[in-house]
Amino acid sequence: MELAPTVKRRLDQLSSIGSDPTGGLTRLLYSDEWLTAQKYVQEEMTAMGMTTKFDGVGNLFGRIEGKDLPNETVMTGSHIDTVVNGGDLDGQFGVLASLTAVECLKEKYGQPKRSLEVISMAEEEGSRFPTVFWGSKNFVGIADNEEVKDIKDGQGKGFVDEMHRQGFDFQEQTRRDDIVAFVEEHIEQGSILETEGDQIGVVTSIAGQRRYNITLKGQANHAGTTPMSYRHDAVYGIAKIVILALERAHEIGDPLVMTFGKVVPKPNTVNVVPGEVLFTMDCRHTDPDFLIEFSTQIEEMMKEVAQDMGLGIEIDRWMDEAPVPMSEKVYQTIENCAKSGGYKYRVMHSGAGHDSQIIAPVYPTAMIFVPSIGGISHNPAEETSFEDLVNGVQLLADTLYELAYK
Repeated sequence: MELAPTVKRRLDQLSSIGSDPTGGLTRLLYSDEWLTAQKYVQEEMTAMGMTTKFDGVGNLFGRIEGKDLPNETVMTGSHIDTVVNGGDLDGQFGVLASLTAVECLKEKYGQPKRSLEVISMAEEEGSRFPTVFWGSKNFVGIADNEEVKDIKDGQGKGFVDEMHRQGFDFQEQTRRDDIVAFVEEHIEQGSILETEGDQIGVVTSIAGQRRYNITLKGQANHAGTTPMSYRHDAVYGIAKIVILALERAHEIGDPLVMTFGKVVPKPNTVNVVPGEVLFTMDCRHTDPDFLIEFSTQIEEMMKEVAQDMGLGIEIDRWMDEAPVPMSEKVYQTIENCAKSGGYKYRVMHSGAGHDSQIIAPVYPTAMIFVPSIGGISHNPAEETSFEDLVNGVQLLADTLYELAYK
């Protein structure tokens, strides 16, 4: 088979399923477009001689049995769902890359020593229902059915009703013991590879995240009659906090990132001193101890600023996800293949979340990144050069060869 034409055909065909008239792709969990896409992938699997099956919740598996060690499985894949008006690479490129890499190996080398399996995971994005990683959590047996049984989408349609409508249902949370490696290919969704002129990212960890909702409370008052020295200005408070926090983050540098992404002052009008401000903070790092230490220091700094300015403060840390290291054996295999293939590559971490962070604590896991043009993702303008896509598929095939055929 020719790699490039196969990648193009599959990308074009899969991108037509869920094409949104307002732009990009919209293919949400348990929608009709979602099921059509999964069935397309199943047809492609069957055509290349794979044995296919769905699990209870809609994860799709295609398998080639190993001839010598069939009970050791090397798995690859990603998620089939998209965000609303998303691009045509996030998730689905990993699925079609896995299909194409396995087809290339089967055609060139025949039956593998170990079993090879492709997974098209049902959901990762959380774009329709308020739940994320539904596919990978069910795959590794940690999904909590109670968390989703009463949730609805934005149109009031129930999760369980929509799951049943497409022929799926809750399943017992079990865990397979045959998987020896999992490799996920993905677009970077950032600009580092493109900026540095690299073709490949070898992912060694996924950053941990701590997210906060913070409220500063002062006193709303007349903007014209309240002297500066009399004010308890909540926006002045957040201004001090943001400057101190971001200056410290810039001093430390990579891999620390910190974002104050949402600021809502009250009453939010031109002639009133703001009496209250709600804001968010997102802090990420690859080292769990450093993440906790740094974010705790920032929490204490915020309290000190509030006290000094006569403001009240409420800090709600609503997300606390530890960093997830990838398997050294698997990512070194990727790196060795990148070296021997002559690719310009970078060893890096992922600042974004992926299915691999759910799978890595259970099975040896690593990721391959290809560059994102302009770092744009979750957007119809999401793009990677076709040459980089093909290089990514070839590297994935080389990696799977090392893991499954040797």
